[in-house]
Amino acid sequence: MSTLHPAVIAVAPNGARKLKPDHPAVPLSADELGICAAQCRDAGAAMIHLHVREPGSGRHSLDAGLYREAIKAVRREAGSDLIIQATSEAAGIYDRHQQMAAMRALMPEACSLAVREILPDEAAEKDGGAFLTELYKAGVMMQYILYAAEDVQRFHELKARGIIPGDRHFVLFVLGRYTAGQKSEPVDLLPFLHDWSNTDGDFAVCAFGPKESACALTALGLNGHARLGFENNTLLSDGSTAPDNAALIRQTVQAAGVMGRSIADVKTARAYLEGLR
Repeated sequence: MSTLHPAVIAVAPNGARKLKPDHPAVPLSADELGICAAQCRDAGAAMIHLHVREPGSGRHSLDAGLYREAIKAVRREAGSDLIIQATSEAAGIYDRHQQMAAMRALMPEACSLAVREILPDEAAEKDGGAFLTELYKAGVMMQYILYAAEDVQRFHELKARGIIPGDRHFVLFVLGRYTAGQKSEPVDLLPFLHDWSNTDGDFAVCAFGPKESACALTALGLNGHARLGFENNTLLSDGSTAPDNAALIRQTVQAAGVMGRSIADVKTARAYLEGLR
């Protein structure tokens, strides 16, 4: 009998940088994010990785008020169960203190945290560790972003010293971040897995370019999870432009059975990720 858990699929529909000239279906406003979230939930996503933008300029923002407006729209359009994961990404705009202050002001149900940004060096460990512990005790579902194999090693070291709280974690491996042209390949997952074990928790992947789905399916076949969407990729597997974010979700969901995975519905995904503590 299979021991593979149902796969949690997240959509990252806009990221910090893409604008309408990059793709007309990039959702920027709260209303657009709400509609996109509903479409992606219907396609099989259980989580939305949420970025918000300043009205008019489309500039990346961590403003709690803009987040609350977007969260309200997602709840209105996609229902109360969809997991809403706020990003704390710096995007070259915010420093780590501003990032932490933004998440404290929002206290989202879930958030993503780049270890390199929140804990860049030893000097950042005291207040960074206190921040992570505060969110952990508040019940925030945290996902730690790791960009390279050496990040996995440092993650383990920080966990062993109690800087990163908890026993089991949900991490995101960013595949191909430092490759030429940011075009990911499934083999990019292997260095991350060299030092990762199921006892550490669960991993998801995100990837760049037309092999995004191939990378996601590779992760699914290894009991991992996936994040898909216009943040990193606007192309379908055949190299054509996806009409919207939901098409990227649907493409992977429809192929997941080939890798022996079922797709977690929202309720299953929420219960599973809440258990990673």
